[in-house]
Amino acid sequence: MIEIMNVSKQYEAIQALQSIDLTIPEGTCFGLVGPNGAGKSTLMKILSGVLQNFEGDIIVKGHSVKKDRVKVKKLIGYIPQDICLEETLTAKDNLRYFGSLYGLKGKELQDCSETVLKQIGLHEREKDKVSTFSGGMKRRLNIGCALLHNPSIIIMDEPTVGIDPQSRNSIFSIIHELKEKGSTIIYSSHYMEEVEHLCDSIALIDKGTLVESGTMDELLQKYNRPSLFISGEGLNESSLSVHGELESKGNGFLLHSVDPLVALENLIVDFRSQNILPRRLELYQPKLEDIFFHLTGTQLRDS
Repeated sequence: MIEIMNVSKQYEAIQALQSIDLTIPEGTCFGLVGPNGAGKSTLMKILSGVLQNFEGDIIVKGHSVKKDRVKVKKLIGYIPQDICLEETLTAKDNLRYFGSLYGLKGKELQDCSETVLKQIGLHEREKDKVSTFSGGMKRRLNIGCALLHNPSIIIMDEPTVGIDPQSRNSIFSIIHELKEKGSTIIYSSHYMEEVEHLCDSIALIDKGTLVESGTMDELLQKYNRPSLFISGEGLNESSLSVHGELESKGNGFLLHSVDPLVALENLIVDFRSQNILPRRLELYQPKLEDIFFHLTGTQLRDS
């Protein structure tokens, strides 16, 4: 559905994106992963038509973002990281305004607004001013404004920043519903548990370059390193490193070993002989944070 071809973008002396090549399959939730300043938002703005001056091209359902920008914009619902609502207006009036920007009017606009209000769970608050809404309600309305014209592609840039768990779950429900309808979702978030839970495929971006891409299963399998996680009082790094390659991890250590079960048995023997009771001693499965750090030496949450 979406083919990103050799896309680069420079802001004066800053190279925001460098030769990005990606293919995003239709009907999937595709995650863009990277620290602040990696170029994720820039790529999303280029795809949505907000940024027009860039090198390369993006083909969306056979249409070039450069040559057919109006056609592409009709296919896309863009949800920026910053909330773009008029707080002095009601929820319904905000939807009517944004719907008119997409060319909706009359009964079609009325019907679409009603549908979206129910979809985002704000139908009972449609006549209330946005200024009275919580952060989570504003986030949901922000999403609703991008869904009015029933786009087949939805771009979500950090849609759950600064909201409560209940609102986050409501947004997850909206995303699952969109996936069931066959929509293509491009999702960016600093919360890696969200990406792992929601996304079928991902692209890892660092300093404007594409580091790696693939399905979640492919990447987790490709960079899987048999490991144990160990934490507790009285641990001796020299003793631990005898059993494999040792790496600091949070409040403990990762022990990489060709045969982690043998290493586990040997560690238990050592701990008993030294009268050490570890707080945690368990097999460890890699996560996106680990893969990104392995590839770049950078933590995903670094600014």
